[in-house]
Amino acid sequence: MESTAKIQVENRLLTTQESANYVGLGVHRLEKLRISGGGPEFIKLGRSVRYERAALDAWIAASRRRSTSEAKA
Repeated sequence: MESTAKIQVENRLLTTQESANYVGLGVHRLEKLRISGGGPEFIKLGRSVRYERAALDAWIAASRRRSTSEAKA
């Protein structure tokens, strides 16, 4: 059974810096993807941008390809 503390850490919203580290991109690249619409789903809270870990995982999974010539879905 998972502890409450572990569940809270996994469910908390990540900053852009934390999200960029999580997916292995630079902060500026993640910001550009957010502007262009090609990045992961995000949450806007006032002036702050946050990401859910599940949204980052889904974005990574959707980016999976078998070859470089494969068309985007």
